[in-house]
Parts: sequence; C-alpha cells; structure tokens
Amino acid sequence: MEDCIFCKIAKHEIPTEKIVYEDGYVMAFNDLNPEAPVHVLVVPKMHISNFDDVDEENFVYLEKIMKAIKEVGKITGISEKGYRIINNCKEYGGQAINHLHFHVIGGTKLSSKINVG
Repeated sequence: MEDCIFCKIAKHEIPTEKIVYEDGYVMAFNDLNPEAPVHVLVVPKMHISNFDDVDEENFVYLEKIMKAIKEVGKITGISEKGYRIINNCKEYGGQAINHLHFHVIGGTKLSSKINVG
C-alpha cells in the first residue's frame, strides 16, 4: 500500500532510530506512544491488512513475527519476567492502523484485567 505508514517504515522510507529488531520479513520498533516501559510494534514487511488476511500465501510472515517477538523479548530484557502480546483486528477489535502488527508490552507488572473499551 502506498500510503501505509508501517509499509513506509519497513521500507526505510520513513527513517526511525527506534528499530529494535529487523530481518528480511519483519521489523520491530518502539511505539511512539508507549503503554509501558517496553512497548514494541512488530510488523511484517509485506503489507497484510489484518490478522484475518493471513493466508497460505503469506503465512510465513506470521511465523517470522512470532520468532521476532521472542527476539524482542530477549533484546529488551523482558523475557525472564514476562510480557504481553496484543493484536487488534479490524475496527471493532481496536485496530488503528490497517497493517498487521503485534504489540509487545512489558518492563513492569501488568494488570490481569483487560480493558475492553
């Protein structure tokens, strides 16, 4: 997608010094509005609009995202005590940017309550 901000970041068209992890399939970078001491977004470099658009042709990106999330946990030091992984899917799921992404949140003890809006 031409106007997708996450596509532009993944292609390095919008420079960011906040990259935590990157490989040929995904990029992970610090969220501009963090909800916790560690708040990293993990996005595929291929434009996939949302979780429901993952299919047999692009499933490899989901596998790479899961591996990247584990790496982000190690790199940021949150693996040992734990962290939360969030994916918002479509409008009613709270998805604000129409590009598949996962939030990796940690660095503090998180509430077990889920804010459902």
